[in-house]
Amino acid sequence: MTRTAVTAQVGMDQTTDGHRSDAGTASAAPPAAAEAASAWVTVTEPSRVAAEASPLTTGQLLTRLAAGVAVVIVLVGVLGSLAARQLSEREAVNDAATTAGLLADSVITPALTSGLQTGDPTALAAFDGVVRDHILGLGVVRVKIWGPDGRVLYADEPQLIGRTFTLSGDQQEAISTPSTRAEISDLADSENSFETGSADRLVEVYRPVWFPDGSIALFEMYGSYAPVGERSSQLWRGFAGVTLSSLILLVVLIAPLLLSLLRRLRDQEASRRALLQKAIDASEEERRRIAATLHDGPVQELAATSFTVAGAAAKAGNDGDDELSRDLSTAAGSVRRSIRALRTLLVDIYPPSLASSGIVSALTDLAHSVRAAGVTVSVDADPEVTLALTEEQMRPMYRVAQECVRNAVAHAGPAAVTVTLRREGNQVALDVIDDGAGFDAARLLSQPAADHFGLRLLRDAAESIGGSLQVSSAPARGTHWRLVVDTS
Repeated sequence: MTRTAVTAQVGMDQTTDGHRSDAGTASAAPPAAAEAASAWVTVTEPSRVAAEASPLTTGQLLTRLAAGVAVVIVLVGVLGSLAARQLSEREAVNDAATTAGLLADSVITPALTSGLQTGDPTALAAFDGVVRDHILGLGVVRVKIWGPDGRVLYADEPQLIGRTFTLSGDQQEAISTPSTRAEISDLADSENSFETGSADRLVEVYRPVWFPDGSIALFEMYGSYAPVGERSSQLWRGFAGVTLSSLILLVVLIAPLLLSLLRRLRDQEASRRALLQKAIDASEEERRRIAATLHDGPVQELAATSFTVAGAAAKAGNDGDDELSRDLSTAAGSVRRSIRALRTLLVDIYPPSLASSGIVSALTDLAHSVRAAGVTVSVDADPEVTLALTEEQMRPMYRVAQECVRNAVAHAGPAAVTVTLRREGNQVALDVIDDGAGFDAARLLSQPAADHFGLRLLRDAAESIGGSLQVSSAPARGTHWRLVVDTS
């Protein structure tokens, strides 16, 4: 494998014709030191370019639609389950309160006797028979009769009879302002230590009752929580059926509309790409036409003028008119410098070797076109790289190299610039390294790209081919630009 190495060096008496931009500079350390001196800062990377450029496909649209529906179903399921449970508990509490009122009036109050207040065993046994025959087993798991002082006058659990507990606020309120209180109990109180029910929750109801002598007592009834779960499931099934059918209908109605919009977006994207490609082709054609016009017109005429003026200067010298000869020689030199500037501009506008000979020849021409005091540009390129790149890839890569060299010429001061082009597996890497003044890369890239035209050119060129562009630079430590393009 052979490589192309070219060095272009300009003396201190030459002037610059390079274009100034703001993308970056270099440093006073060797090229290797430039890379080690500061961390890499990413200007653009392929993943971001692909994410911005990739259009939405039908599969992606359907996947996102399905994911959205799934999220909605999960949210509706969770919220619907909570709502169904709350509604079921509310219905259970209301039903328990109604049931307790009926039982208190029809069963409990007629069975209350004075012997129950005094703890008479016969009275307790008779009342217990009434409770077990007419109340327990019909969704009721516990029955208690409380005295106003918190003493348990009766309980279907014998161990509770005669024990005294502190009445809760709801119990005291149900006695002081006769009313029915119902709630879902978590059975955390000590007086519930013998309770049984579904899981650890019961439906608890308090209802005041009166003995024949007019004294008040509190009828407490615990209902099973199982009906709450069953009712919650029934409500949820009905709610879920309506919700799911509505979602399916919505998807069926929306999907064709979304697909139609997607097709329109694709058509518009295709039209935009075609228009962009036409604009690029027109721009290239216009650049080619301008370059050809300059080359065949002003450059040739200036060359002829240069020869004419040089001949006139020689003739004036032979005739002994030294002053005229000097003036004419000065004019001829000015014309030749103008020709060099125009030829440099021709290479900038449209490097002919890029289309005919590839990027390696174009980079060589770029190195020869540099006109700056104290700046040397060398090219180390693998000729086989041209075979790995398409013309659409070579042009942006050349623009990146051109802009980076211009930056070094404009900002680096006296410096050595090295342009390296090589293959790395399925990738091609372009490195532009100088040992000039350098700059704070992180600070520059944190500023708006609109403030730095050169940086915007570099970013646009790299993004147009999905390349990864990075820079490593620091004040007085040189600059290293690196562009990597995937050729697979």
